[in-house]
Amino acid sequence: MPAASSISVLRQQYLGDESTPLAELDAALAHANSNAGHNVYLAQNQDWSRNEARSLRREDIARQILWGIPVSLKDCFDLTGFATSCGSTFYRDHHGIATADSAVAARLRSAGAVITGKTHLHQLAYGITGESTDFGDCLQPLNAAHLPGGSSSGAASSVQEGSALAAIGTDTGGSVRVPAALCGLAGYRSSLTLNTPDVWRGGYHLASSFDTIGWLYRNLIDGPLLGHALFDLPFAAAPAIDRLRIATPDESFLHDCDADVLATLHLWQSRLQARQATLSTFDAAFWADAMSILAPIQASEAAALHQGHFHHFEPAIAERLAWGASLSATELTPLHHQLDAFRASTNALFESLDYLLLPCAPMSALIAGADHASTRARILRYTSPISLAGLPVVTLPSPDPQNPAGGLQLVGPLGSDAALLALSASL
Repeated sequence: MPAASSISVLRQQYLGDESTPLAELDAALAHANSNAGHNVYLAQNQDWSRNEARSLRREDIARQILWGIPVSLKDCFDLTGFATSCGSTFYRDHHGIATADSAVAARLRSAGAVITGKTHLHQLAYGITGESTDFGDCLQPLNAAHLPGGSSSGAASSVQEGSALAAIGTDTGGSVRVPAALCGLAGYRSSLTLNTPDVWRGGYHLASSFDTIGWLYRNLIDGPLLGHALFDLPFAAAPAIDRLRIATPDESFLHDCDADVLATLHLWQSRLQARQATLSTFDAAFWADAMSILAPIQASEAAALHQGHFHHFEPAIAERLAWGASLSATELTPLHHQLDAFRASTNALFESLDYLLLPCAPMSALIAGADHASTRARILRYTSPISLAGLPVVTLPSPDPQNPAGGLQLVGPLGSDAALLALSASL
């Protein structure tokens, strides 16, 4: 495994000439595809990655914030010399080999990151479990009985197994937050407003009204550095915790949470209360409409992107796409009005609150091989309200070593990414 679990610590080791990018990369690659299906990565060329590490110049370490850091890339972003599958063997073959880097890949390489490969994802990034008929289910490297969650299944698994110190993921309905929570990791979902067409160049959307790019990583302290590397976010001062007003949905919203998830919530609440944060609850009844707004708009936008190819995809996904294609403008227009109203109501919460705190999912594990027909709806009830509002989130991993999964969403106002990352790093 890499010598340090924190990017910040590894950078200090490089600055002190205690290690080299090639040594750290070799240590990382030794753990690649260590899960039972050997499918954390859908595309990888270890010699290519080693050449990338060798090409780094020691004099660039000060200006390249990810210099020598092993980073994995979700396989819905182009990387020169590799196919982009979007979790589909059809698209892997249809797209062919990329001749240019996506904006995200280019950003990583210009920051000095060493890309370790392109990771597994739920087909089209349109699922929350990490199951796949095309490439096999992505089982957790540290627990083959559990799925990592999706759609950024390989991203989470690459960090969990130690083949990367950080991983690029995407989050439309929860695809960074949920894998981070289920795998005991930190995660960062960016504000929707940061996700411009330029940022997404060479990346493949699911539904651009909600798609965001983010990170999965080990240590909360690295969040500000990763936010700066990807979006040029400033390094902000952490807000004073004793002045913060943080609210959780009331018990009626949390009614289906497993006991261990509630235990994680209560543990984080206790920690925040000990640091004099003002904690409260809020009425989240209006969030009940979230999925009825998100699902059809998402399906319609996804259908437009994948028109003509539905029969190449898994039946459940093909059915969603066919439903999306059937929706008329007459049906979609009122949904967009509802979306505007939902965003206004959710943003209004921050008139009296600084942050929201709630589980990423009502369960701390997804059992591999179980029937997950109802899992998507259960999880998206927790994540889709934040997706609709386009808000930034940091997944706080469980601080309980006996129960490392079951993380929480720490949610900030739209555009507050730098302050949110600074706050999470201070925790």
